[in-house]
Amino acid sequence: MIELPNSPESTNLLIGVTGSVAAIKIPILLEKLMNLPLNIVIVGTNHSFHFFDLQEIKEKYKTVKIFTDDQEWSSWKQMSDPVLHIELRKWADIMLISPLDANTLAKISSGICDNLLTCIARAWDLQKPLLFCPSMNTFMWEHPVTSEAIRKLETWGYTLIPVVSKKLACGDIGPGAMAEVDTIIAQIKSLV
Repeated sequence: MIELPNSPESTNLLIGVTGSVAAIKIPILLEKLMNLPLNIVIVGTNHSFHFFDLQEIKEKYKTVKIFTDDQEWSSWKQMSDPVLHIELRKWADIMLISPLDANTLAKISSGICDNLLTCIARAWDLQKPLLFCPSMNTFMWEHPVTSEAIRKLETWGYTLIPVVSKKLACGDIGPGAMAEVDTIIAQIKSLV
C-alpha cells in the first residue's frame, strides 16, 4: 500500500530533486513551503541525496513524504499492485522539479524514464502544472542542447523558472544557477 499525504483542504505538491549542487537549498525551500496549504511529497534521484541530509528532512518535516528509486520497485509485487510513479502522478496537483540538472533535463526532453522521477515526468498529466528550475554550470547552460530541451518542455506546457547569473559553486561566473527560493515560492503561491 502506498501512503500519501492527504489533507483535503490542501494542494498536493510533488517536488522532484535532481543531482545538482542547488539541491542544498531543499531545506530552505521546504521551510518556506510549510507556510502554505500543501501536502508535500519529495522524489529525489539517487545523486540528489548527496547534497542534503535525507534523515534530517524526515525528522524535521514529518508530514513530508520522501520517495527514492528503491521504493519504485519494492512497492510492486504483482500485477494488481499500484505502480508508484503512476500513483504519484495521480496524487499530485502540481509538480515542481527543483533543481533540474542538465542530465535529467536531457532525459525528460528525450522521453527517457529510467528512474522514479523521470517515470513520473513521462507519465505526467499535461493538464496539470509542471514547473522546472534548471541548475547547471554556465557552459552547460549555454550549450545549444540545453535551449532545445527547454523549448521542448515549454511546448508541452511546462513552466520554466529561469536561472540566474552569479558565481557558481564551481567558481565560474555566469548564468545557470537555480532561481532564488523566493522566486520559486512565488510561482507555487500563484497556483495554490
